[in-house]
Amino acid sequence: MRHNMSYRKLGRRADHRKAMMMNLTISLLREERIETTVTRAKELRKFAERMITLGKKGDLAARRRAFAFLRDDAVVAKLFSDIAPKYAERNGGYTRILKTGVRRGDSAELAIIELVK
Repeated sequence: MRHNMSYRKLGRRADHRKAMMMNLTISLLREERIETTVTRAKELRKFAERMITLGKKGDLAARRRAFAFLRDDAVVAKLFSDIAPKYAERNGGYTRILKTGVRRGDSAELAIIELVK
């Protein structure tokens, strides 16, 4: 049973997992559409939506919290100036996961995660 299991470990240590989620979030916000495995996409959705919600707040504290996680000036600037205003009237659900098939090498399920227009 999956009681009280709030996140996926993805076969990585905590520091490696945090770095991977940070890099995937940066890539998603920069490119607005990336391809990864289904489980990574489902875990990434939590981080990306949290960053967009911070961008919608728009104050200095939210900008500092976003930078503390993302560590990329250009992506934080894009988040607050371009991405967040598009979702001003939307209450969550900023990402979409589309399953695309399986990876040839290890048969892992692949998915495209993208920002909703």
